[in-house]
Amino acid sequence: MRKILKRGAAATALALSFIGGNEGLKTEAYLDIVGVPTVCFGETRGVNLGDSYTPAECRAMFADRLAGFEAGLDRLIADPVEDRIPDRSYVGILDWAYNVGLGAAARSTLIRKLNAGDLRGACNELPRWRFAGGKGVRGLLIRRNKARQLCHEGLDGIPAEVPFRWDGA
Repeated sequence: MRKILKRGAAATALALSFIGGNEGLKTEAYLDIVGVPTVCFGETRGVNLGDSYTPAECRAMFADRLAGFEAGLDRLIADPVEDRIPDRSYVGILDWAYNVGLGAAARSTLIRKLNAGDLRGACNELPRWRFAGGKGVRGLLIRRNKARQLCHEGLDGIPAEVPFRWDGA
């Protein structure tokens, strides 16, 4: 496993699996739920309808974007707090940031709670982010609940190497 995240190979493997699984792979560009052209693993930057990529190109694009989102998220989180966030918790939060974007993340209560040291409170903010285009989306609620579970598992001491198994409905 090539280290993509600065947190290391275990966090990288968990992030690729968890976030990639949530996004899903689509090699042909399509319009997402709010009408944004999207391809591969949720990539929207520079995407036009009609674009097409191979699975290998999608994986490479995803790895690069994930590293960029990690760097962006790290800029939003205060240094002493960032060092205290377990890998599983971090991946749950990174999934959210990757999905909602760093601009929305920067203005969020979740980031304010993280920077105040309220890690459990930050994890509990995740399900609030279940709307797209002003409407509640069941798939987003499921995704956020999975991320919240992963986030809490990190706080409860489950290491990144343990495969994620969702116990929700």
